[in-house]
Amino acid sequence: MGLERRLSRDMFLNTEIVELRQMCFTPGRMFEPGKYIAGDLPDTAFEMGLVEKLPPVRGKSEEIGDPPGE
Repeated sequence: MGLERRLSRDMFLNTEIVELRQMCFTPGRMFEPGKYIAGDLPDTAFEMGLVEKLPPVRGKSEEIGDPPGE
């Protein structure tokens, strides 16, 4: 059995861009996989281990559009 890596919300800045790896459902909204600002995601996504840090960007930064579903 493999170990599951869970990250706490405290490991991210509220303004940091992160990747949501899987769908995350809350009573009020559905979050699709993609890039988000950490402060925009619910605590549930962090508690379930669905959020990952993005690797450092080399060269020109990639522009991030609106998250899916907005």
